[in-house]
Amino acid sequence: MTDRRAAAREAWLYVLPLIEIAALRTVSQAAGTPLNSFGMMRRLADHRARAVTTPNNDTFYATCQIDLTNGPVTLTIPPSGDRYLSLQLMDAWSNSFAVLGTRTTGNDGGTYTLVGPTDAAEGRNVVRSPTRHVWALARILVEGPHDLEAAAVVQGGFSAQGPQAAPAPDYARRHDGWATYFASADRLMALNPPPMTDGALLKRIAPLGLGEGTFDPSRFNPDEQAEIEAGVGEARKAVRGGGGLSGSHFIEGWAYPASKLGDFGQDYHFRAVVALGGLAALPLVEATYLRAGAPGGGGEFDGLKAWRLHIPADRAIPVNAFWSLSMYEITPERQFYFTDNPLNRYAIGDRTAGLRWNDDGSLDLWIGHESPGLERESNWLPAPAGPFALFMRAYLPRPELLDGRYRLPAVVAA
Repeated sequence: MTDRRAAAREAWLYVLPLIEIAALRTVSQAAGTPLNSFGMMRRLADHRARAVTTPNNDTFYATCQIDLTNGPVTLTIPPSGDRYLSLQLMDAWSNSFAVLGTRTTGNDGGTYTLVGPTDAAEGRNVVRSPTRHVWALARILVEGPHDLEAAAVVQGGFSAQGPQAAPAPDYARRHDGWATYFASADRLMALNPPPMTDGALLKRIAPLGLGEGTFDPSRFNPDEQAEIEAGVGEARKAVRGGGGLSGSHFIEGWAYPASKLGDFGQDYHFRAVVALGGLAALPLVEATYLRAGAPGGGGEFDGLKAWRLHIPADRAIPVNAFWSLSMYEITPERQFYFTDNPLNRYAIGDRTAGLRWNDDGSLDLWIGHESPGLERESNWLPAPAGPFALFMRAYLPRPELLDGRYRLPAVVAA
């Protein structure tokens, strides 16, 4: 007997990254950036940034939605001196198949040829994509308000050259009904075929008839449609609050990310959770994301209470680039966005202007909706009046953070 309910549940989660990234292609085009061209986000993300969940306030972005259907695209990366820079390349399924920049190719810049799954290519600087659709996302460190102009100059050095691509059609969103959702997923799967290593899952979801570009919801009778609807409902519930960037298991006050973040393999549930709660997360070696745990369990803090993070001098956060602690309000869908506040401060870190270190070399960060007082305001991360989440980003983490020898001190009541 065919279990369409289970197939629909698994299929909805499986194709969610395709749907989310396709939606971003539409948004990019609507904003005036055609495919195979970079769009520049020339201001740091703030409380108005709602396109991608869990944004950062540390870097400028440059984003390019790429279609390799008509041939390779050449990507130019600018030199960045001592500035952190990365260009993350993600396939249509949200897996990072390459990160170019400071850690991997250096800060001298360069030109790289991005080719599709079956294109012929020669040369040293060739990067092959597993899918014809690619999302290229650059991050350029901004040291602070004084550095905006210089960072923008580096940002402007990103470019893409290649054949013109036809405008991407509009696809369903995750909120849409199952028939529309799966019809869009079917078309996207035909354009970006799953890898052969997904064969076992594809057999399990075969009763839905996805992947050939010919999905027909009318072929299901009312009982079968009810089963599919029920399975999709289960999937929507399963993806909410599932751990995202840093998992849900807290160790000494922090949740640490799964090693497969950014390149998910066959963990389709985790991939779906990240697509909803942390799309375009970098691989751990590039940036490690940790989520603070509230006393009593869970990662949801009360902004009306006062909190403190104390970092002793002998437990400095081990990074080769920089670290920052970001504040997010939590939406009903368990997505995370910056919250408006009187300081216009959305993150605090080792580059924050005016940050005060204690005489012994330790650092206290004060967190809450109410000001901790004028003498502590330089180290204050304002919170909303309601629930919030805290994420620590450690860029270019050192081995002791990656392998668990280093543990970040817990956030405690002030």
